[in-house]
Amino acid sequence: MKREGIGGLVGNWNEIIQTQNLSDEHHMDPVSRWLLITRASVFPMTIISALIGGLLAVGRPGANWSFFTLSVVGLVIAHAANNMINDYFDLDGGVDTEGYARTVYAPHPILSGLISKRGLIASIAILNLIDLAILLMLAGSRGMGVVAFALSGLFISVFYVAPPFKLKHRGMGEPSVFVVWGPLMIGGTYFVTTGYAPGWVFAASIPYALLVTAVLFGKHIDKLPADTAKGIRTLPVILGEPTARVAAQGLMIAFYVTVVAASLAGVISLWCLIVLFSVPRLLETLETFRTPRPDAPPEGYPIWPLWYVAWAFRLTRTAGGLFVLSLLINAFVPLSM
Repeated sequence: MKREGIGGLVGNWNEIIQTQNLSDEHHMDPVSRWLLITRASVFPMTIISALIGGLLAVGRPGANWSFFTLSVVGLVIAHAANNMINDYFDLDGGVDTEGYARTVYAPHPILSGLISKRGLIASIAILNLIDLAILLMLAGSRGMGVVAFALSGLFISVFYVAPPFKLKHRGMGEPSVFVVWGPLMIGGTYFVTTGYAPGWVFAASIPYALLVTAVLFGKHIDKLPADTAKGIRTLPVILGEPTARVAAQGLMIAFYVTVVAASLAGVISLWCLIVLFSVPRLLETLETFRTPRPDAPPEGYPIWPLWYVAWAFRLTRTAGGLFVLSLLINAFVPLSM
């Protein structure tokens, strides 16, 4: 049954954000098409990183909230371009093929007919040009430090799957994600907002970076058999599934340990202990990672054959959202050791 009107469109967009899929019975509107092409379902991780960087800057000398807004927009655009770059190079390199996990859990932009290869290349170029314009505006006010953050992120973005480095193929994908969603995004947003980035900001970026890295561990555990067959040596392929599942659990636990330590050390607000309200969800997620993946998806499960990543992403949205909420509260009622 097709959804109708504005409510139907919003329903489509919400379904894609939640599942990275749109049910066949629903009309493919232009916004839905681009949400699928850019893999918008994972944008919340970038938005949370940017919000953490901005909220850490509240009350700091020189904070400029117009620059912060430009930073958030630029990061989301960069994430969209990064997702399309990955899809292009994985298809061009023979990784994304019919039946490979990427084409099963969600529509591939090109293989599913959402866009042509030429159209995808043009879209990547347009988004990068927009980001270049934002970079030039910010660099004019904040200096070459902005350029250093941006080029570091672009390097990792492009060479995550592109030759000659292919970071994901060499066990460097997970460390790269840690660096991007932590020091580069959080530290970079703080720098853009204030014009400087002291060491404590990079320390404060570590907890959420650990959570995002756990999400990627979950995804690569789910894809381990397929990646092994294609010679893609992600860290879970190198470690083996049992060790990789333990490592992913360690990353999730480490988020809470580092938040508590940073709060008690005065690096971040004591309000950040609010993230402990997500411990019940952590325990559910740890239990899932301790047990083998089911042989078949539960009824109505939307992103099979992915499994562990969905649980890790669910935890990351909850705990990351509480982290942002705590920093927002601290902006009005500061509370530190």
